[in-house]
Amino acid sequence: MKKQRLKMSTTHIILLSFLVAILIGTLLLSLPISSAEGKATPFLDALFTATTATCVTGLVVMPTVSSWSIFGQIVILILIQIGGLGIITIMSGLMMLLHKKMGIGDRLLLQDAFNLNSLSGLVSFVKRVVTGTLIIEGVGALAYMTVFVPDFGLKGIWISVFTSVSAFCNAGIDIIAENSLCDYVYDPVVIIVTCALIVLGGIGYIVWWDVLRVIKLSRKRRVRFFRDLTLHTKIAITTSLVLILAGAALIFIFEYNNPLTLKDANILEKAGASLFQSVTTRTAGFATLPQENLSNASSLLCLFLMFIGGSPVGTAGGIKTVTFAVLIASAFASVRHKDDTELFGRRLTKQAVSKAVAVCCMSFIIMLVSTVALSAVTDADALDILYETVSATATVGLTRNLTPSLGSMGKVIIILTMYLGRVGPISLAVAFNKNKENQNIVRNPIEEISVG
Repeated sequence: MKKQRLKMSTTHIILLSFLVAILIGTLLLSLPISSAEGKATPFLDALFTATTATCVTGLVVMPTVSSWSIFGQIVILILIQIGGLGIITIMSGLMMLLHKKMGIGDRLLLQDAFNLNSLSGLVSFVKRVVTGTLIIEGVGALAYMTVFVPDFGLKGIWISVFTSVSAFCNAGIDIIAENSLCDYVYDPVVIIVTCALIVLGGIGYIVWWDVLRVIKLSRKRRVRFFRDLTLHTKIAITTSLVLILAGAALIFIFEYNNPLTLKDANILEKAGASLFQSVTTRTAGFATLPQENLSNASSLLCLFLMFIGGSPVGTAGGIKTVTFAVLIASAFASVRHKDDTELFGRRLTKQAVSKAVAVCCMSFIIMLVSTVALSAVTDADALDILYETVSATATVGLTRNLTPSLGSMGKVIIILTMYLGRVGPISLAVAFNKNKENQNIVRNPIEEISVG
């Protein structure tokens, strides 16, 4: 019974940790010191901003660059970092920094927060996650400074740090301009650095260490790089590459002659802008093209890419690339009347397939309910509303300029959607992990039904 209570509490703690961070952030952002005008910010707007930062979404009702003071921007950046790494990870990192021993309860929380299958090497894993994150964000900030310091002077240092953290955490919030990165749509440094940070943050920490493991292994013996990667890494990398490249190619085609986006650009500029648009749908949320100017075909494609999102155990949202790959493989297995779902010559467990279906269904339900609710309180184009709710569910942050015009009820709906979109899949994953050893001894009888 005691063990069961502990299992239940881990799920609750993970969910409540996000809520507590949001509430503290809301209180701080409500203070006059956080506002650029020195006035108290309305509670609902502060709550919206704290939620979008903690859930690393990026939808904003107030322009970050002009609405918040340096103090307010620091609060937002801290919330982004907390949301990207996870509160449990940060608290564990502080415990290790203070040389405090982690108990079994702390380790179980970490295991659930990262959706890992074992407690082995957990402390080392957290150390590497925190260290790796800080190194990559630091390198990204230095790279940004080569552009932003000449453009903004000393203020460019702060802009570089903020943008680097936001990009790595897939938050999509920036303090450059009110039109996001549109002024840098053809700047190679900004485009390449941002894409690299988004992909590194969204690909997942497990993939990092697996790739490094194979690289180290290659120093000792001859290896076939891709073959020696784990199945998880193969699926995450392959699916991400296919989605990014296919998405970029299709956006390039759809926007090639669009006078509102890429018609007047040269081939290289069109290719770079198309690639960035495809990458930012990994739930990053930065925009180099006004989303409302995209063609309907591009917008529908982006909805699909946003819903999938990044990879597990990373900073991105969405149903995740591995989930999508498992669903497709399971569907093909069913069509071919095969009992087992296979990828890269390996059988997938029934548990993995069931979890993929559950995560996809939960995200779809959140998106559907949010879309219907927002449609009931907002007089806007259906595509704009769907773009908003998918973006909130998958914690992306791209908008067809609908967010700033949301009324009070619309803001509440999107706040709930962002929160559920962030914590829903996590809690579901935890629930599946907890049920591994709790299979029912008495099972109900089977009866055939018609499906399809």
